[in-house]
Amino acid sequence: MSLRILLVEDDDSLHRGIQFTLQQEGFEVVGARNLAEARNALSQHEIHLLLLDVQLPDGNGFDFCERVRQERDVPIIFLTASDQEFDIVRGLDLGGDDYITKPFRLREFLSRIQAVLRRRGPSLTGRGEDTLVSRSLTLHIGEMRLDKLGKDLPLSVTEFRLMLLFMTHPRAVLSRDQIIQHVWPDGAEVLDDNTVAVNIRRLREKIEEDPQNPQYIVTVRGAGYRWNV
Repeated sequence: MSLRILLVEDDDSLHRGIQFTLQQEGFEVVGARNLAEARNALSQHEIHLLLLDVQLPDGNGFDFCERVRQERDVPIIFLTASDQEFDIVRGLDLGGDDYITKPFRLREFLSRIQAVLRRRGPSLTGRGEDTLVSRSLTLHIGEMRLDKLGKDLPLSVTEFRLMLLFMTHPRAVLSRDQIIQHVWPDGAEVLDDNTVAVNIRRLREKIEEDPQNPQYIVTVRGAGYRWNV
């Protein structure tokens, strides 16, 4: 079965171009020109990747991403004309897995899609339904699900990959470069210097009682991060 991508883009010319390119690469594409159509598509189809424009006729892609993240952990790539650092960080903070600015080069665009899809958790880990436990946290690998004392904590694909890396390397100090190699193996060249820190901060806000005084993911100054069991 081919992977199914939901493309949410209101520019007709760009929409057609992206759809044609993705179909040529073997993807199945479900198109939406606004958020109402996107919501309908998500309810009717199993979606493996969401390509989401930020500015849409009936709303904001950032707000839509936030709502999607409350229900599922489908990978999300933002498409936008804005290359402002604030917007990029906001997109990552809300659960986006990547942020591509328009106009973009076709090969880079396809490469970054493939990089995100390769980070799909269970299909990459080969770990079946195994679980990892660290104090009050339980990571259900096959389900890409994390719970804390029985309460589910929604994770993006990137957050799941970070959790899997940390929990399989307890007490080890992991450098920024090591984290990039494991979590973004095919996209390291397109990451900016803040990507690791932004995603670590976002994960801390979900799992730590006090994100400003973390007990699980500890910063080792000048070296990287360590998972405390």
